[in-house]
Amino acid sequence: MNIELPRKKLDLSSAIAEGDIRVLLMVLVHMTGDERWLEPPYRPKRDVRLIPDPQAGMPPEVQAEIRAAVLKLFANGEPKPVITDPGNELMLKMMRATLGEDVAPEYAPLMREEMGFIPRDVRWTKPPSNDKLAQQHVLIVGAGVCAIALGVALGRLGIPYTIVEKNDELGGTWYVNRYPGCGVDTPNHSYSFSFGRRNPWTRYFAQRQELLDYLKKVALEYDIREHLRLNTELTSSRWDESTRRWISTLKTANGEEIFESTTLVSAIGQLNDPHPAHFKGEEDFKGVMLHSVLWSNDIKLDGKRIAVIGTGATAMQLVPSIADRVASVTVYQRTAQWARPVAGYSDPITEGAQWLLAHLPFYVQWYRFNMFWRYGDGLLPFLRKDPAWPHPERAVNKGNDRHREELTDFILSELRDRPDLIEKCVPTYPPYGKRILLDNNWFKTLTKPNVELVTDRIDHFAQDGIVASDGRLRPADIVVISTGFRVTEMAARLNITGRDGKNLKAAWANDNPTAYLGLTVPDFPNLFVMLGPNSGPAHGGSVIFQSECQSRYISACLVEMIEQGIAAIDVRPDAHDEYIKKVDAEHEQLIWTHPGMTTYYRNSQGRVFSAMPWRFVDYWAMTHDPDLHDYRQTKA
Repeated sequence: MNIELPRKKLDLSSAIAEGDIRVLLMVLVHMTGDERWLEPPYRPKRDVRLIPDPQAGMPPEVQAEIRAAVLKLFANGEPKPVITDPGNELMLKMMRATLGEDVAPEYAPLMREEMGFIPRDVRWTKPPSNDKLAQQHVLIVGAGVCAIALGVALGRLGIPYTIVEKNDELGGTWYVNRYPGCGVDTPNHSYSFSFGRRNPWTRYFAQRQELLDYLKKVALEYDIREHLRLNTELTSSRWDESTRRWISTLKTANGEEIFESTTLVSAIGQLNDPHPAHFKGEEDFKGVMLHSVLWSNDIKLDGKRIAVIGTGATAMQLVPSIADRVASVTVYQRTAQWARPVAGYSDPITEGAQWLLAHLPFYVQWYRFNMFWRYGDGLLPFLRKDPAWPHPERAVNKGNDRHREELTDFILSELRDRPDLIEKCVPTYPPYGKRILLDNNWFKTLTKPNVELVTDRIDHFAQDGIVASDGRLRPADIVVISTGFRVTEMAARLNITGRDGKNLKAAWANDNPTAYLGLTVPDFPNLFVMLGPNSGPAHGGSVIFQSECQSRYISACLVEMIEQGIAAIDVRPDAHDEYIKKVDAEHEQLIWTHPGMTTYYRNSQGRVFSAMPWRFVDYWAMTHDPDLHDYRQTKA
């Protein structure tokens, strides 16, 4: 890639002036091989904010020296880099320098892969014949992030696959959810695939349409649509032991169709099947009532009275986005939520920074690393229970209690003119005990004169509104139910029957789905459930990262099976049970088993079935290279 000057009146110098110093330092190391840029006085100060200060806490004269060095390097075009892959030792040194903290050594190989310095994809050791490949076929259900990641991995290997999607477009949750304010709560430079052309994100936390457009671009770049069948729904699938194939029934516009595949993959995720709450008298309500996931562009909000039931991530995005357009918003809250303030949440990425991300060698990789790290494993130690901590009712350890103070102070500062809201808005459970939420001017919005927060339980619906337990009727024209999704069912709702007539719904009875590595289930040969039980990121991170870990594992299993002449694998019950035992033991030490709250991460028995207890680096290692000794194998 040749250096081309930025558009408009920007020159290279002014683009570099907008760059993040810690990232520019890493560019210098790659391009010159000179490690003095990793030592004082050039070492950035530690900054734990999600969007860090681009000046990295350095004096102006040191910043100027760094920027001048980058400018000089590229003044006459693009020189050849001295270092492309730093290797583990130098990589660790570079990570520690750019972050100003002591990164553990096991992150070096992960981040070299994540940043594209070494390949992530699986390779053949002895490429099979076309005839052998033609006998394989992978059926993937759902066309969201996971299906795209797996489709790319299979496409590189030449393994035939088909994606079926019941909707009329790909995108999964980003196609289905379209309520105002819908967007990502992970910085989108880490909420993006490690492969493919870099996306010119317009802001740090992208909105829904930009995310959907990005997924469409990736699908186009990797010819995913050639394998995609829209408006096609899987209604059932059963394992045929005699042919060692999955026999699936598909509902299409032309009627039912039988589809055979050697492998079946559920890529439907956890957050797409709405779980609407029901209320006494709701059939009497004369206005519009809908779950947030069923939002339609036909809904006219302006000047209307809106009721929003629930205060999770959806409501936190929706309510601030509509409050100034509507006559009133009444928010019905069951539980107060902690929300992290993020400076720059809605800020656009400047033109100079955009140019550096698109053109300056190694800039986008290290920028992405910084975002990945800030929303990665750093929070997990603060979620671990300290048995010696004397105040378990308010926090799980000393660090968690410090976070509680900071978050409480933030709420108090936002609501300083509305003391009546403070008791309603400060949660009683430890911070991060529920899903981490980001403040989108939520608390400020609650102070607006046309917004009311109701904490009395809903008693019943009337024709023209909602009556809470205080006996008061609050009028509403539109009621938005934002009470979450049917998380416990996962792949079980696909009506899958494995070996000996065993149904996945029965195997996962009592709201208790379990899977080895969150991916495979005993007695269900050649079935993989992506983003399955205990693999959902909960302490930070990105579903896209999880999807890449899992797609590597699945494709590696298939490569090994094809090369070794194995027709079917299903995880051994003892390997599965041992893994679940470790998951449960780990969760006993973590915040999501704290007794003072409810969370969709836990089932009706109190077991955490959804959230992953591991560090991202641990899960990456667990899923990197499958050991087929964990599986019962059926030879071809």
